[in-house]
Amino acid sequence: MSKITAAITAVGAYVPEFVLTNAMLENMVETNDEWITTRTGIKERRILKAEGKGTSFLAIKAAQNLIQKASLDPATIDLVIVATATPDMKAASTASYTSTQIGATNAFSYDMDSACSSFLFGMSTAASYIESGRYKKILLIGADKMSSIVNYKDRATCIIFGDGAGAVLLEATEDESIGIKDSILKSDGSGRHYLHMKAGGSLKPASVETVLNKEHFAYQEGQAVFKFAVKGMADVSAELLERNQLTGDDIAWLVPHQANLRIIDATANRMGLDKEKVMINIQKYGNTTAATLPLCLWDWESQLKKGDNIVLAAFGGGFTWGATLLTWGYDSK
Repeated sequence: MSKITAAITAVGAYVPEFVLTNAMLENMVETNDEWITTRTGIKERRILKAEGKGTSFLAIKAAQNLIQKASLDPATIDLVIVATATPDMKAASTASYTSTQIGATNAFSYDMDSACSSFLFGMSTAASYIESGRYKKILLIGADKMSSIVNYKDRATCIIFGDGAGAVLLEATEDESIGIKDSILKSDGSGRHYLHMKAGGSLKPASVETVLNKEHFAYQEGQAVFKFAVKGMADVSAELLERNQLTGDDIAWLVPHQANLRIIDATANRMGLDKEKVMINIQKYGNTTAATLPLCLWDWESQLKKGDNIVLAAFGGGFTWGATLLTWGYDSK
């Protein structure tokens, strides 16, 4: 009996039209284009300005883009996972709403929140469902409206984050030459104080005081996070190659989380990869949290070839981090 593996068979994405440039930020907070560019690599980011629209709006748009491109009947989807740190609301699942709106009437659905590692962790989860033989088609969406939790008077965070969504369809295949091959996923709860939202959770519920103190925005101690992220992403990506007896020469593409250009460079160097093999779009979108990896796949889809070995790597709050090795399953049309 052939082994079942999970392969990516379609990609979709959506980014809002409004572009927030570094020049605009210079008028909002004490910063400048050179400072932002040299420290992060970011030039602009997309912001969802539409009134009354949340993360589900982004997720639905990305899913619809994939469905249209792949000529997919949404009723054939078994499961919808929305990887996000910014759900529409507490208690009511963003994934459930998304799945209903796109016509995935036979799918069950749920949200996954592991900060910037959410999409990567979701890939491993989806692959496990498929490899078990239980499900055949899973839609995984990474979507975040980070502008909803960013304080545009805090230059430590407002320069970094943007809004966007990306989606992939994972399907069962008996072609063992393609699909998700291996993952190394990690977490360390001692890092949660360096990157989080101070209030709004069960530990510190919302109050007049928390609102006045601006504790419902993303908070980050940049240096500590940077140090952990450089080591975490680089170490796990190198370990993944070693475990699979591969070198940088065997890898067609690195798909790194788009948090900081220096973190991306450190990971590529540790893997022995030329910069030409690294997907970088941080200059256009900033850090879109759970959306960064699928947005890279969307931007580079036309260059991907069947048989390409690809490493996806991420690092997020919590701390959470990891890397996944997959072999691409199709030539783009």
